[in-house]
Parts: sequence; structure tokens; C-alpha cells
Amino acid sequence: MDMDLPLGADAVSIVRRVEMVEYVLERAIALPGLRRKVGLDAVVGLVPVAGDVVSAVLGMYLVWEARNLGMSKWQLARMTANVGVDTLLGAIPLVGDLFDFMFRSNSRNLKMIRKHIDRHHPHARVIEG
Repeated sequence: MDMDLPLGADAVSIVRRVEMVEYVLERAIALPGLRRKVGLDAVVGLVPVAGDVVSAVLGMYLVWEARNLGMSKWQLARMTANVGVDTLLGAIPLVGDLFDFMFRSNSRNLKMIRKHIDRHHPHARVIEG
């Protein structure tokens, strides 16, 4: 993944930033022996309270960028709810850590952003290969 941070306010730059943040939060670290990757969200979630707060703040960054793309209040509320569920259930000792491993709120939110991009900013469309 190209890690150059696009700084523009255009849809293409926003999508690239959101994809980069989602990758770091959800899929940047390969776990030996498992066919699943984790990210910063699951790792910092292991630190009680502070880790969950950091994860929530980083997750809300995606919601903020979605707002910059002009997503509806309903979509933003759904994205915020994803972050909220991830934060609240992720805060439960042990069970929450497993939940963080399975429930990827940032990936869910990226999917919503991509749908919005496809409909409203087709020039910024992401072609997955």
C-alpha cells in the first residue's frame, strides 16, 4: 500500500486517506499462524480504557472525513454507531478483545464511504483488484 498521505480536500484525496487509516486500524499486522490480519484498533484495544479511547478517536476520523464527502446525517449516524459499538463492547475485558478481532467497524465504515463515492463522486471510484 502506498503510504504517501494525500492532503487535498478533493474526493480522491479523502478516499485515499480513509483507505490508509482503515488499513492501519484493521489490517496492517499479519498474525503468525493465522490467516487473518489485525490492525492498530485490536492492538491498542488491549490497553484498558486508554486503548479503547484512542481507537474510538481514530475511528471517528473516518466519520469526519465522510462528513467532508457530504454523506447524509443518517449515514454518519450509522458510522458513528459502528464506532460506538466497537468501543463499548471492545472495552469489556477479554471478550471485548475478541470482539475487536471480529467486528471491524472501520472496515464497515470504509465500505459505506466507498458506496457513497461510487454514487456521488464517480471520478474518485475505487477499483479493487
